[in-house]
Amino acid sequence: MMNNYSSQDFLSVARRITYDATIPELLEEAVRNHEGRLSDKGAICVTTGKHTGRSPKDRFIVDTPDIHDLIHWSNTNQPCSENTFNRLYEKMKDYAKDHQLFVTDALVGADPAYKLQIKCINEHAWHHLFLKQLFIRPKTKLTTPAEFTLICMPSVKANPIEDGTHSETFIIVNFSKKMVLIGGGAYAGEMKKAIFSVMNFILPQRGVLSMHCSANVGKDGNSALFFGLSGTGKTTLSADPNRSLIGDDEHGWSEHGIFNVEGGCYAKTIKITPESEPEIYNAIQYGTVLENVYINPYTREPDFFDARFTQNTRTAYPIENITNAIVPSMAGHPNAIIFLTADAFGVLPPIAKLTKEQAMYHFLSGYTSKVAGTERGITEPQATFSIGFGEPFFPLPPLQYARLLGEKINQYNTSVYLVNTGWTGGPYGVGKRMELKYTRAMISAALDGKLDDVTWTKHEYFQLNIPDSCPGVPSEVLNPENTWMDKKAYKNQAEKLVRLFAENVKRFAGEMPDEILNAGPRLEE
Repeated sequence: MMNNYSSQDFLSVARRITYDATIPELLEEAVRNHEGRLSDKGAICVTTGKHTGRSPKDRFIVDTPDIHDLIHWSNTNQPCSENTFNRLYEKMKDYAKDHQLFVTDALVGADPAYKLQIKCINEHAWHHLFLKQLFIRPKTKLTTPAEFTLICMPSVKANPIEDGTHSETFIIVNFSKKMVLIGGGAYAGEMKKAIFSVMNFILPQRGVLSMHCSANVGKDGNSALFFGLSGTGKTTLSADPNRSLIGDDEHGWSEHGIFNVEGGCYAKTIKITPESEPEIYNAIQYGTVLENVYINPYTREPDFFDARFTQNTRTAYPIENITNAIVPSMAGHPNAIIFLTADAFGVLPPIAKLTKEQAMYHFLSGYTSKVAGTERGITEPQATFSIGFGEPFFPLPPLQYARLLGEKINQYNTSVYLVNTGWTGGPYGVGKRMELKYTRAMISAALDGKLDDVTWTKHEYFQLNIPDSCPGVPSEVLNPENTWMDKKAYKNQAEKLVRLFAENVKRFAGEMPDEILNAGPRLEE
């Protein structure tokens, strides 16, 4: 009999199925199965073995005729055969015959018009708890069939020679079968990002811009989006006591406004304190997940400064645990977009206003920089470019997302700003990090309309409009060249970064329209 590759087919062979387990039941199961230990506050503390972060080289999209021409095939969107998917599906199905599975239906997409129903199937109770916290929990039992199935079984490992993978770990998205298979690794973030990738495939084809960003809304109803790679301050700057949180990581922008894709948050915990990150610290409550966080074996208190397992320690909790979060997580069209970059060269202005074309250019660039000490072998600032500030999660051609962004900016008259949270007065090692109070003041001014009536000066190399004044910020800080003692050194560093931008956009050769290409940094002839 031919396999129909459905959740019903998969579950038909399982030895034991626990449906719709509650948070307390999943905590009990996780402890009973020695998957983790409870903290003093009732969070489940787990470790994930050798994978303490995503494994992008082990992520694949099944290449089928119906989706082949839709996908932007690349190092991040790697193809695999239907045979590879089928073999691993059968391995997981065989494993299910002798093991317990946890099953529930959840939702992603807070906008009812664009929600997606996911059937979640897990072998680990703590993984199931993670999904209960991260996805949207339906208020009533869902009676309609799930539209996509997520199966995660870390105990099932691939054989690279037989199965056509790169290692024993695999994350495979099959858009034709509407199924995601994850095995050989226990890092929970793979599940979250796999479903985000699914939404990034579905939503743009329905005219909705899917975005890797955080979002908040002011008391006046004006919402804002914050894009930025790790280390740029996205979580810190979007957590504003005077604004309500819509979400911290994944959003859609439809004709109705913006909406959170998720129902929870997956926040970094390294070195957090009640003073530095009060919202995250206080959100770690009963039933939340602490991933790769060391806890004292006697007091069961988490030690957020202990990085023995990884620097990438995480917690997963429902958005309701944030006191100023809004639920349902939706708001009107954004009046402002903030692109965050941590420029370790120290040459980008602390804030600049972008035209629509510049916004599309910097969205496609997704620039920030790594600094010495962050990774082995990095001894000087290293430019990093990531399309849409989240390149690994976008399966469609990059310009499809950029064009949607441009259309939304035009349609809703949204202002876009590039904010540098990196270095000033010199590069990393010479200058200093931009003061947080100044960055907050600039963002507040942008969101509150206080930059609408100021005069602007165009930067020579980056073609960016820099405000001549900003409330709460010394005017000499606003132009980066003014903060450098050695003007020639500034010129050299600026030219170096311009060349890096130019080198990066070569990958869009023949695709990027001239009006976008010409909006980027360039050297004077």
